[in-house]
Amino acid sequence: MDLSSDKIHKILSKYKFHDVAIEELQKIHRIFPDMIPSSGTYTFTDSTQKDLLKLIGNLAVQYGGRTYNFPVQLWLLDSFPFTPPICLLRPTANMVIREGKHVDARGRIFLPGLQNWDYPKSSVVGLLREMTAKFEEDPPLSSKAPADSQNPEDLLNFVTNLQINDGGSRHHDKRVNKVSVIGGGDLGMASVMSILSKCKVDKLVFIDVADSSTRGGSTDLEIFQLPNVGVFRDLSASAGSRVLVVTANAWSSEQSYVSVVQTNVDMYRGIIPHLARLSPDAVMIIASQPVDIMAHVAWRQSALPPTRVIGAGCNLDSERLSHILDINLNTHKQAWVIGELSDNKIPVMSNAGLSLGGQSDIAPGSSSTKPVLDRAFEIMKNRGQRSWSVGLSIADITNSILTDKNKVHSVSTLAQGWCGIGTEVFLSLPCSMGSNGSTRLAGVTLGSEEDAKLRDSVTSLSNLMGQLRM
Repeated sequence: MDLSSDKIHKILSKYKFHDVAIEELQKIHRIFPDMIPSSGTYTFTDSTQKDLLKLIGNLAVQYGGRTYNFPVQLWLLDSFPFTPPICLLRPTANMVIREGKHVDARGRIFLPGLQNWDYPKSSVVGLLREMTAKFEEDPPLSSKAPADSQNPEDLLNFVTNLQINDGGSRHHDKRVNKVSVIGGGDLGMASVMSILSKCKVDKLVFIDVADSSTRGGSTDLEIFQLPNVGVFRDLSASAGSRVLVVTANAWSSEQSYVSVVQTNVDMYRGIIPHLARLSPDAVMIIASQPVDIMAHVAWRQSALPPTRVIGAGCNLDSERLSHILDINLNTHKQAWVIGELSDNKIPVMSNAGLSLGGQSDIAPGSSSTKPVLDRAFEIMKNRGQRSWSVGLSIADITNSILTDKNKVHSVSTLAQGWCGIGTEVFLSLPCSMGSNGSTRLAGVTLGSEEDAKLRDSVTSLSNLMGQLRM
């Protein structure tokens, strides 16, 4: 394999695991010599671009007693081989993509080997072999038959693919409201039922994660067969989701808090990157605990923009606070609980009434609003957070995303740059939620007591993140 060209050498020099990547490329060449390396610029779903190495070649696939050459392209990310490649079909002008279980309408390839990638157990050589085996079971390409073709089989294949692709085009003109909930247990079930009640969904996928200690509860959904709900064990069922809700936890019997959280981080490593690849345009809502840490971990692992990875955070507390202010104290003001989901939570109030439309702003702290907020905060202190109430909160956020409502929720988001926070941490902040994710409201000057709580949370969360192995 020739890796000596200036362009390839320049790109490879920027790879994080340069020497290991070269060894893997040499192995690929020995087994699949027709896979040719070249340089290129890959455009991600958020329109960012990066110069990467790609492998281009044909896979020889046996089907119906004949051999077909299927052109494929593998983009190797700069963390290769510790992260899987982005795999694409590249049909020629006389080929038609057959959308199926392992290939979408745009030619993106999805395989168990990509989903469960774990180097050094996983390799591109093994991936290409798996790809060949899957394509022999269900070929993802067929030939376009000429208009005057007299071969009934070719004509049937051609017509079949016309139906698939034409239907697919019409299908994608209108965005499908697909939501996937990942993680079983009470919270997963509560989220599913709440989303069904609150949101208009075309498809709701419930994935019971094997590694989660909150697993279970999905059997009853399978038995009673609710409309538009599918129960699965494979993350690939989430492909094409607009919203991804992750409720999975993997608590261990470890003694230290850091070790306990690390079990969740380790579980996420096998879930989050695959979810992001399968639904690159989705908004991800994290409900695993501790939510501020796990939302931060999910953002790092997914490589999605920070506006599209949020934690359920203090949204439930915020809705309760607004309700108390409106019903009990007759203020008719929207309020939010911000900061860390802990004893350091801080209540803040909007400068607009509940009934007003348009964008809200946080009212600067004042001597007149603080007693009211403190009283409302005291009233809600004894209200616990049960699974069904958190599920209702998640459904409300999901509805704002699906309907592009731009309602302001207090969700855990990247707080860096807000109110002078210089550290990379996730905290609950008031964010307008729509189809493209979250937009933070502008920061304000907090009182000294509230500001001290916020800074304490920044320090403790930052210290915990520093002890975790990503």
